[in-house]
Amino acid sequence: MAVQQFLDADSSLGEEHKIVDRIYNAVMQQTLAPMTKLSESTICESFGVGRMKARRALLLLASQGIVELRSNRGAFVASPTQKDADEVFEARIHIEPSLIAQVSERIDADGLKVLTDHIDREKAARLAENRQEIIRLSGEFHVLIATVSGNSFLIRTLRELVTRTSLIVAMFGSGNSSCCREDEHERILDAIQSRDASLAAALARDHLDHIRMDLDFKQSHKTAPDLVTLLRDN
Repeated sequence: MAVQQFLDADSSLGEEHKIVDRIYNAVMQQTLAPMTKLSESTICESFGVGRMKARRALLLLASQGIVELRSNRGAFVASPTQKDADEVFEARIHIEPSLIAQVSERIDADGLKVLTDHIDREKAARLAENRQEIIRLSGEFHVLIATVSGNSFLIRTLRELVTRTSLIVAMFGSGNSSCCREDEHERILDAIQSRDASLAAALARDHLDHIRMDLDFKQSHKTAPDLVTLLRDN
């Protein structure tokens, strides 16, 4: 059956989106490693759904670059290469500094509150030494920049790029690159609040460079979690 037929077969995709969101969050928190196999039977057991819903969820994940569908082998969490990493960071450096500069010039009080509240959550997670929450919030900050811009296409684009970055960090990251450096988001927010577009853009570019420099392509990490427990509890 063609992909579009799967996606069009049921106009109500609530359960499928629940599966997608939970797997997305597990990837963002780096608890679901690249190359992990996601069998339909595991998803059915984890979420209490039938195979058709599990299959549609995997197709949605594949369309977002989170899952790779391999002929005669099944679905796997995407496993980026060094070339993939280079392309992802190149794309982000083209997009994010100019986006942040634009946000600095146009942001309103509501947008500033969204970003300020988020930074407060990042600080609280660091104080609590909640590593998974720190990692999740670090990636979410970049998506929120697109969100406050109001550009729905950029929101989707940044979500995919940030997800791919999380997979790259899970593959090639050291302890230093498990999440964004401690004060860099706050400095970017300060520049946005000051409406200093050129400084905000420069800080964003430096921030992305730091994430890229912390990667070690001579190593890779892979875990074999209890998927049913992970997906139920995430």
